[in-house]
Amino acid sequence: MGEQMKPIEIAKGIYWVGAIDWNIRDFHGYSTYQGTTYNSYLIMDKKITLIDTVKKEFADELLENISRIVDPKKIDCVISNHTEMDHSGGLPRVMHKIGEDKPLFCSRMGHKNLSHHFQEKWNYNPVEDGGEMNLGRRNLVFLETRMLHWPDSMFTYVKEDKLLFSSDAFGQHYAGLERFDDQMGEAIMPHALKYFANILLLYSPLILKLVDKVTEMGLSFNTICPDHGIIWRKDPGKIIKAYVEWSDQKPKKKAVVIYDTMWQSTKKMAEAIVAALGEEGVDAKPMNLRSCHRSDIMTEVIDAGAVIVGSPTLNNGLFPTVSDFLTYMKGLRPKNKIGAAFCSYGWSGEAMNLINKELEAMKFEIIDPGLKIQYVPDKEGLQACHELGKKIAQRISGL
Repeated sequence: MGEQMKPIEIAKGIYWVGAIDWNIRDFHGYSTYQGTTYNSYLIMDKKITLIDTVKKEFADELLENISRIVDPKKIDCVISNHTEMDHSGGLPRVMHKIGEDKPLFCSRMGHKNLSHHFQEKWNYNPVEDGGEMNLGRRNLVFLETRMLHWPDSMFTYVKEDKLLFSSDAFGQHYAGLERFDDQMGEAIMPHALKYFANILLLYSPLILKLVDKVTEMGLSFNTICPDHGIIWRKDPGKIIKAYVEWSDQKPKKKAVVIYDTMWQSTKKMAEAIVAALGEEGVDAKPMNLRSCHRSDIMTEVIDAGAVIVGSPTLNNGLFPTVSDFLTYMKGLRPKNKIGAAFCSYGWSGEAMNLINKELEAMKFEIIDPGLKIQYVPDKEGLQACHELGKKIAQRISGL
């Protein structure tokens, strides 16, 4: 085990004991070009407590990290904030090591989900929203965060340290030797934005409600410890403020032109639309679905005022990559967007209407019926693309 894998003390008697996954490149459809971490935390108190585990393949690394601090058999209880396998996959190995009868604390929905998944007769102790537990010198508060981003999700708050174990909120898919925000600075924020755009965007209304709830409870934070990526200790308020801003989804003077192309006709249309947008002072980004991963495109979509989608017509339908992206974006429910469609075709041209149908289902404001051009766009066709771009730019400027 390398030097970088050793436990790190976060606060007096509280340790990061997780694992770094340097090599993962896809996280159920989300591109992880720089890997990720599975963060697990150990609290040394009268009751020695483990917060979350790791992905199944990294369970031995977790146990070795714990062993550098204490014999795992001396752990008194485990808290599972989230059932998803990248955080609970190591549970069977951990429970077998520390003792199957040790208390396992989770939300009520967590009890249901864990027992269905593992079918083990563990000593489950479901907790209530706002419930508390004393460890000796410290007191924990459990906060139910249902659908952030699974029904079982919850936070665990350490009162005395003002430290929040935030499960899958405030995280990032990033593998590095750094453990804290002050070690990375602004470089971590694009990773945090991508994580939000592809995992939590759908739950924006719930995030805003949660922030209000925490404010009403009078909780403050010295440290926020997510289950992926770095820990926020220098300025935890920064990521909370960012989540509020991202959840509001206020559109900027920006357009994302998303397309794929077969014989370059749709590409020519896309580039003509982008050029017109740029001439009107709009921050316009062409994103070819063969060159850009869907999760990177969604990161650009989150603050865009307009989302313009283009496709060739293939077998009377959408090009597969375009259909894939529209399905992905639809599931994340971005809001406050202008939408427009364009397509190239040989003899039918259904793609434009199919795109419009999907954008309308997402409640985008469709400001133009769309544009379709047969075969290769000529001078008139490119001018029509330019006019569409100009029309969209004028509408964005009026937002």
